[in-house]
Amino acid sequence: MEKKPNFGGPRRPMGPKPRPGQRPVRGGDRRNDPYAINEYIRAREVRLVGDNVEQGIYPLAQALKIAEKLELDLVEISPNAEPPVCRIIDYQKFLYQQKKRQKEQKQKAAKVVVKEIRFGPQTDDHDYNFKLKHAQGFLKEGSKVKAYVFFRGRSILFKEQGEVLLLRFANDLEDLGKVEMMPVLEGKRMSIMLAPLKPAAKKEDKSKEKPAKAPKPAAEEPQAEETAE
Repeated sequence: MEKKPNFGGPRRPMGPKPRPGQRPVRGGDRRNDPYAINEYIRAREVRLVGDNVEQGIYPLAQALKIAEKLELDLVEISPNAEPPVCRIIDYQKFLYQQKKRQKEQKQKAAKVVVKEIRFGPQTDDHDYNFKLKHAQGFLKEGSKVKAYVFFRGRSILFKEQGEVLLLRFANDLEDLGKVEMMPVLEGKRMSIMLAPLKPAAKKEDKSKEKPAKAPKPAAEEPQAEETAE
């Protein structure tokens, strides 16, 4: 049997066909995007806002023609409004700026780091002072400190002694940290939370700047010259 020739002509692109007066979406299918743009906007009329157009309510087809003339995209920024609010902008540039802002916000957001320090109900002074120095370093670097006393077996009878130890610990660190959570007993652990005291660093900076304001004796020089005459 003879094989039928396979006519491999150009295939029709998949996806929705733009309606008359609409231009295809740049970069292909964008149905998963957070904003509806161009032919994916389903409203009959939209409210145009922005600096590059005359603001007002337009039929969708007319708004798309305006965007096409400007070689930009019609972006639906407030779909729940009546009618939906749209802007004519460069959508790729708009998305890039949004991602850039989100990245900057994440970088500016301070990551909360919690350092834990463990005590026993009968910690001696040497061990206490050693761990106190560690806590001072943690607070200076901006980390929170969670100190706790762990009770084993019958040592739970010394819970009052553990509370006194944690309160002493917080009192010795009052210049560097503030108490966010008073001693709380949870199971076999009694813990306290301290956060770094940021205003304390500002006071130190101001005290360092005070010596720079000292050149006032220059005003007394004319008096010295008068007495010399």
